[in-house]
Amino acid sequence: MASKPESKRWHEILHERMRFKTVRDFSHKQLYKRLPPHTGWVHVFGSVALLMFFSQFVTGILLLLYYRPTLKEAHESIQYITGEVPFGWLFRQIHAWGATVMMLAVVLHMVRTYFMASFKRPRELTWALGVLLFVVTLVFGFTGYLLPWNQLSYWATTVGTEVVGAVPFVGEQLKEVVLGAPAVGQETLSRFFVVHVAVLPWIIVLLVAAHLILMRVHNLATLEDVGAEKPFPPESGVPFWPVHMAKEACVAAIILGLLLTLSVFSPWEIGEPADPLKTPEGIKPEWYFLPTYQLLKYFSGPLGKFLGILVSGVPFILLLVWPLLDRTTARHPRKRPVSFWLGMIAIILAVFFGLLGHFSETTMNIGGMRVHFDMYGVPHVLEAEAAAPAGGEAGESEAPHGGPSSQTSGAPASGHG
Repeated sequence: MASKPESKRWHEILHERMRFKTVRDFSHKQLYKRLPPHTGWVHVFGSVALLMFFSQFVTGILLLLYYRPTLKEAHESIQYITGEVPFGWLFRQIHAWGATVMMLAVVLHMVRTYFMASFKRPRELTWALGVLLFVVTLVFGFTGYLLPWNQLSYWATTVGTEVVGAVPFVGEQLKEVVLGAPAVGQETLSRFFVVHVAVLPWIIVLLVAAHLILMRVHNLATLEDVGAEKPFPPESGVPFWPVHMAKEACVAAIILGLLLTLSVFSPWEIGEPADPLKTPEGIKPEWYFLPTYQLLKYFSGPLGKFLGILVSGVPFILLLVWPLLDRTTARHPRKRPVSFWLGMIAIILAVFFGLLGHFSETTMNIGGMRVHFDMYGVPHVLEAEAAAPAGGEAGESEAPHGGPSSQTSGAPASGHG
């Protein structure tokens, strides 16, 4: 009598049905893959951005359970989430602050990639996908801006969409496509909600997947010239696990701790419900939109606004096609002085216009003097004071005419309040 066949182990059963061993071997190879010897702490920002996207995804779903995208219920649902839902206030704050941290991580990741010339052959497509991810993240912030439906988000969206209307010939038509109506209203809220929670997540998942696949296929770039890369000995490389992942875990723990700290000690305000008939002062976008916001102020008239749109769009076009413009084989920053200083000038200009946008249309007490910054960021001394006024210290900022300060004028850039 034939003996019964020996029972199969679970991984053999899985392998027969879904090629488990193939997936396991591939994952093992990627996990223990050696990275270039120069891989260090500056290479963790991509993982931080991925962590923040996962955080936004999870907290966004939790907020979506209670959020209602209607003019009457949007702001009320934010109040309900904050005051009634268990830990709703915490998830809302993590989602709001997570948008800022995610954007900062994406920017730092792109800066590192640019200065180390990791965009050069054969990684041009990886860079292009990264630029598209940057743009999609900005759109995430813009569409999420309106969802709290408070005064600041409503009027900031109104101001932001005016830029679309400045496009010659088709501006008004494009603006109505974005808004769904001649002005910001229910159609706008519905469109922004759908784009924010149903369209953009799928786009960013596909882009991230393609970006990660290409990154793992080509590995991180070394600092050697293009075409002169030499395979580094395995013993000199940095193991992805556990060495580099330990660094990423340390940074992730710090970031999560920072998010919790900001959520508890510096919460975002709910604000007043949107009122189309009452325009608050001090309306400004989030910090990552401030350079463009300030730059557009220097262009007036229909033609000027169109030129402003073109000028503000140049950096994004240059980023996308930069691998085609920087044709040198050098990767090390010291061998690329032109690209290095162009990058530094771009960063300085972005910070400069961002600071101008932050301080514009505010009044501050500086050294016993009352200083007002006009819409272009130019300071004007209003009056000299022997000491700071009661109730405030020198350097305290406030908007003109008693309006809200620029430090509190923004709504959360992404999420539901």
